[in-house]
Amino acid sequence: MPKQNIKSTNKENREKTTSFVCRKSCGYSVEMFSFKYFSFLFVALVALQTMAAKASESSEEASNVIADIDNEWWKTAVFYQIYPRSFMDSNDDGIGDLRGVLSKLSYLAETGITATWLSPIFQSPMIDFGYDISDFKAIHEEYGTMEDFEELIAEANRLDIKIILDFVPNHSSDQCEWFIKSAAREEGYEDFYVWADGKMNDDGEMEPPNNWQSVFYGSAWTWHPERGQYYYHQFTAEQPDLNYRNVKVVEAMDDVITFWLDKGVSGFRVDAVNHLFEDPDLKDEPLSGKTQDKFSHLYTDHIYTKDLPEVYDMLYHWRNLLDEYTETHGGPARIMMTEAYADLKFLMDYYENADGSKGPHFPFNFFLLTDISQKSDARDYVFNIQKWLTYMPRNHVANWVMSNHDNPRIASRLGVDSVDAMNMLLMTLPGVAVTYNGDEIGMEDFRDIAWEDTVDPPARNVGPDNYKEVSRDPVRTPFQWNAEKNAGFSNADKTWLPVHPNYEELNLELQKSMEKSHYSVYKDLIELRKMPVMEQGRTTLEVISRNVFAVIRSFKGQSSVITIINTSTEEQMINLLEVLDDDIKQLTVLVSGVNSIYDKGTEIPQEDFEHFILTPQEALVCMIE
Repeated sequence: MPKQNIKSTNKENREKTTSFVCRKSCGYSVEMFSFKYFSFLFVALVALQTMAAKASESSEEASNVIADIDNEWWKTAVFYQIYPRSFMDSNDDGIGDLRGVLSKLSYLAETGITATWLSPIFQSPMIDFGYDISDFKAIHEEYGTMEDFEELIAEANRLDIKIILDFVPNHSSDQCEWFIKSAAREEGYEDFYVWADGKMNDDGEMEPPNNWQSVFYGSAWTWHPERGQYYYHQFTAEQPDLNYRNVKVVEAMDDVITFWLDKGVSGFRVDAVNHLFEDPDLKDEPLSGKTQDKFSHLYTDHIYTKDLPEVYDMLYHWRNLLDEYTETHGGPARIMMTEAYADLKFLMDYYENADGSKGPHFPFNFFLLTDISQKSDARDYVFNIQKWLTYMPRNHVANWVMSNHDNPRIASRLGVDSVDAMNMLLMTLPGVAVTYNGDEIGMEDFRDIAWEDTVDPPARNVGPDNYKEVSRDPVRTPFQWNAEKNAGFSNADKTWLPVHPNYEELNLELQKSMEKSHYSVYKDLIELRKMPVMEQGRTTLEVISRNVFAVIRSFKGQSSVITIINTSTEEQMINLLEVLDDDIKQLTVLVSGVNSIYDKGTEIPQEDFEHFILTPQEALVCMIE
């Protein structure tokens, strides 16, 4: 039959069928059709709503993941401290500056650094090299301009490097407008600082209101003739302490924080926070018995000028400010890390109090800096690491500091052969690692700076006979980029501090050209920290012998990583079977030091575990397989 007739027949049959159904029960059929049609629409609508909900949930989950990443970026970061005055000089005046830092951001990116903390860059008379701030919202002219800073932020953002600023809330410069107004008793500023009347001694002479001493030596009180009162300063006389019992001071500092957040910074390192409050009754502090020198900071126990409980409330307030800013403006978490050399239990409440109020994201952990020396053995290291992990509140993040602009560098404090081992320890412990610029190449303190070249206030205060004992200048010398003039830091005839004479043999450019160097070890460690076991793994500490200890990181579904460290200046033989399970077949070296007898990738079989040799101050990071 022709196709045309088939179509015609099918059409006729369909029409007949439809006519028959309609004639049989037209009303019923219409209702059934209507019910089926709307049922279909209902099911389809529900399906679409379900799909939309799932899509929304997926989108929300994705957003939450991104938010979590943004909020937790700091938890496994390496914070690279830059001392701008000594990092890179862009205009050949012998002083490091912002454009110098800008020119070296690519170096940080190449190294793997994603966050850097800048020591103070604000307007200052430079009595204490930026820690005496005259204008909290301006850039010091030696360092550049606000435009330079904005360009620095833009380039850092492009390279995915977060900028953390040094926030110095305890005091200002005596040249700050606030202090000038306070000294003149200008309305609104009368009590911006800590003022007090003096007292007459037995000889009828005026003297300070109490026996408080400055951290930088001498009385913590200075007479102000215009005001006719003493003002309090925990550091130099040119650094008067702000009065945080005055709400206007708190508001002014909140405004400073917000100003720099608006400029694009990712947070603050808060200086000397445990000095923020002092006893309002100005009571004499008890004598410590540590020295007979009445002008030494060690002369009294500082129970009325340091670590007062009001500090907590101030920190919780600033944390809330940062969290609210992040919530309002979006983007990655803005963080706060605090500096305080204080009692361990006191520091732990910085994280949060018993009621759950949150403080800084982390208070600096200085115990590997203050309580570890060349005399320390494996037990001392493990004790100082474990006590922080033990006291730290749950669900918080540890951090580790080995040196900074106020304390000796790793190479000088613990020995030049310890650099790789200490960087391995720093980078394989859980949480945040803080590196002081230059430690990645093993820079050393220049301890023979002449008196005439000394600029550090505490050193100048004690005079030419004793300045070397307290001077911080040796740890602040210019960064050693290469073997050219002034180590590539500056083309100036004289730099603000002399360059260490060893720069021709110890510099970044030379280390980059070497197959194995402190710098290459450091880069390997940065890369290693990206492993899930390093970011999320549990930590076990083992004292293997008096001189050797291990840090073991383990994570479900991942191979464990062990860092083995010889703390002594002599070769050590140990038995790894004491800390490794019997079913471990081998160790594979992931990172080894400059002087190690093992190379990266070396496989160490189980039969070598019982008589495992480490050279003096050697460390290894190995995969456990």
